[in-house]
Amino acid sequence: MKSMKILVTGGAGFIGSHLVDRLIKEGHRVVVVDNLSTGKKENLNPRAKFYKADICGSKISQIFKKEKPEIVFHFAAQINVRKSVEDPIEDAKINILGSLNIIQNFCHLSSVISHKSSVIGHKSLVKFIFASTGGAIYGDADIVPTPESYPEYPLSPYGIEKLIVDKYLNYYYKTFNLPYISLRLGNIYGPRQNSKGEAGVIAIFSDKMLAGGQPIINGSGNQTRDFVYVDDVVEASTLALKENKVGVFNIGTAKETDVNTIFKKLKELTGSNCKIVHGSAMPGEQKRSCLDFKKAKRELKWSPKYDLENGLKKTIDWFLRQK
Repeated sequence: MKSMKILVTGGAGFIGSHLVDRLIKEGHRVVVVDNLSTGKKENLNPRAKFYKADICGSKISQIFKKEKPEIVFHFAAQINVRKSVEDPIEDAKINILGSLNIIQNFCHLSSVISHKSSVIGHKSLVKFIFASTGGAIYGDADIVPTPESYPEYPLSPYGIEKLIVDKYLNYYYKTFNLPYISLRLGNIYGPRQNSKGEAGVIAIFSDKMLAGGQPIINGSGNQTRDFVYVDDVVEASTLALKENKVGVFNIGTAKETDVNTIFKKLKELTGSNCKIVHGSAMPGEQKRSCLDFKKAKRELKWSPKYDLENGLKKTIDWFLRQK
C-alpha cells in the first residue's frame, strides 16, 4: 500500500498511540490530534505531527484544511462509563458532537480529495475508521458470543453514544458516499493502558498488585468480558484500512473470562500476596459480554493472535518496567 496522510484522533492515548506506531512503521505520514486529557506526551511517536486540540473545538477545521488527510482513525473519546452515567449531557458533547465535528470536516474534505483524484485519473482511498464498542452496544445479550446482527440495547450513555456515531457514519456513507468501518471493540488491555480510572480492570488490578496494594472486585466477580490484547486491535485497524469493506465489525476473541479468573491469573503473574476482596456491585453493570468475530475473520481476514495468558504476561512485563 502506498504511503498516505493519515489523521489519528486520540493518538496519544492507549490504543491510538500503538496504532500510530504501526502506521508510521508501515511508512505512512501520520497526524495526531489529542487534547492530552487522558493521553500522554510520552506515548507520542516523535515522527508523527502533533496538534494539541479538542475534537469539539473550531481548531479541527483548520487542521483538516491544512493537513488534508486521506484517512481518519477516530479513536478519541470519553471512555469512562461511570462518568457517562453521572453526566450524560457533557458525555454526549464529547462522544457525539465531537465525533460529528471530525466526521463533518472529513466528509467535506473527502469530497474534494475524491474530485481531485478523478480529475487526474486515479482513485484515492478515502475512509473513516471508528473505534466503537461491542459489549456496551449490545447490552446483556441472550446470544453469546454476540454477532453484529444482534439487536442493539445499550445499558449506558456511553454505549448509546457509540451506537449513535455508528448510525451517523452509515448516514454519511449512504448520503455522501463516505466509506467507513466501525470496529466494535471488546475489552482492550495491554501496555500503556491508564490504570487510574475506568480504563480497564486488568490495568487497575496489575498496578495495585505490583504496588503491594489490595484490588477490590466489584460485586461477585462472576461478570464476564471479552478481553482483547491491544496489538490485535491495531492489527484489525490496519486491516480495516486495507480491505475494501464498509460497515460494523466486532473485534473480540469470542471467549468469556470472568473477573475472578482475571484476578487469580494476575495474582500469580505478579507474585502478589493480596487477598480476594469483594466490594459493592456497580449499579447497572453488564453481567456478560463476549463478541462473535466471524464477520471480521471472513471480510477483514482478521483473527486474534494473542491468547489471554500471553497478553497478560506482556502487560505485566510492561507495568514492571514502569516501576
